[in-house]
Amino acid sequence: MAPKLTSRFWVDAYLARLRFADIPGFVVAHGDDTGGAVLVKLNTLDGQAVLYQRSFDLMSDTRVWAELSSGAEGDVDAAVARQRGFDPDLWVIEVEDRAGRHLLDQDGLA
Repeated sequence: MAPKLTSRFWVDAYLARLRFADIPGFVVAHGDDTGGAVLVKLNTLDGQAVLYQRSFDLMSDTRVWAELSSGAEGDVDAAVARQRGFDPDLWVIEVEDRAGRHLLDQDGLA
């Protein structure tokens, strides 16, 4: 069983990786430092957005980033608000990239 990183450590590492790739990323909602779940909102700066959540894929026995919501940015923001209503310890990271890069598919980020 792999050791589990704290949420704060993962968020800091993710933001550093985004900075290294010259992709703006911001903490929109600061969740629980130890065990808060993380949502990543990809804003393509054209009125559209995609919201990702980390989940567990039983078929492959791995953690993956799954799309939770996509479409108009206002609709995605409403999905974020609903999730924050269920879980006040939730982290929300917003990534802004016209090309749609989020880096969540890179090794070490699942």
